[in-house]
Amino acid sequence: MAGISSSGSALYIYACTRMRVRRSQLIPREDYLRMLNMSLPEITRFIGETNYRSEIDELGTSFSGIDLVEVALSWNLAKEYQSILELMPGDLKYFTASYLRRWDIQNIVTLLRGKMQGMRPGKIKEVLVPAGRLDRVVLDRLVAEDSPERVVEALRGERFYPTLERELPRAVETGSFAHLENELYKGYYARLIADATGGLKGGDVFLKYIELEIDIRNIQNLFRLRASHVHEDVRELMISGGSFKVEELQRLSGLEDRDEFIDALKRQVRMVPLLNALEEIRGRTALHQVEVALTKVQLDQMERMSKRYPFSILPVIVYLEEKKYEVANLRALARGKEAGLPGERLQGYLVM
Repeated sequence: MAGISSSGSALYIYACTRMRVRRSQLIPREDYLRMLNMSLPEITRFIGETNYRSEIDELGTSFSGIDLVEVALSWNLAKEYQSILELMPGDLKYFTASYLRRWDIQNIVTLLRGKMQGMRPGKIKEVLVPAGRLDRVVLDRLVAEDSPERVVEALRGERFYPTLERELPRAVETGSFAHLENELYKGYYARLIADATGGLKGGDVFLKYIELEIDIRNIQNLFRLRASHVHEDVRELMISGGSFKVEELQRLSGLEDRDEFIDALKRQVRMVPLLNALEEIRGRTALHQVEVALTKVQLDQMERMSKRYPFSILPVIVYLEEKKYEVANLRALARGKEAGLPGERLQGYLVM
């Protein structure tokens, strides 16, 4: 690790080793399969016996049922991400903080949708994850605002404020925040690329992962657009910076036959796991099955990359993403059981 002192190198090794230890404590596949056959109270008790115990115990007197699970998961995820950020040394902290700013986007869009739908502030607050730049104090202040316009105005001075100001009228008029959300993510990835190429040690490795994530996100977006029967110009919906040129993504989106689309996509791909996943997707029509298959490719490739660069930002990102999907899995299980969905149907939504 040229350019880093021996003490700095030791701190990097320690931080990355801690991430591997935390990964070993994540819920294994066999426990998810067991939970598919549990009721919501049984799932809540099971979660309360894992690393979520303190949140379940602390919140158990104020919440119950699905609300208890939702709030406990959000609190645990935010606490875990904040503790990881504190653990990171040097440039790893900078890259980790940059990566975690995606939660600002998720929280803002959740807030705006909630305000548009007239949701109670307490209900919105339950699913916010203060893991980015906007901490719990700021988010509480935003939750108290009485309209989407007031939420956006309260964010004046943040780097994404110009995008919010520009896109909010269209979102309110159409009742859809999809375009606004996409514009925020385009700005987020542009910033990640700028951070990765800014000359900090390890930025080249960070950039490799960002390119992978952009590719997977663009491919997922192409499948989403096909599911919505959108075939017009989609270039403004694609994210620049991956291995696919935006013009090529536009050409692919114009292929109406699904098999022809998948074949053309495979011709542009060199990553074997992604080639296999695309072939697997060929026989699947449900969008959530497509997205889960692509997410698994991303996680698998992240793992491979982190082994090549064991003392870089990659082991950190691997854990951040796997922890995120653990929470998403538990939330899907709890919501599915609350809705009375059978276990075999729920399994298709889990990333295991």
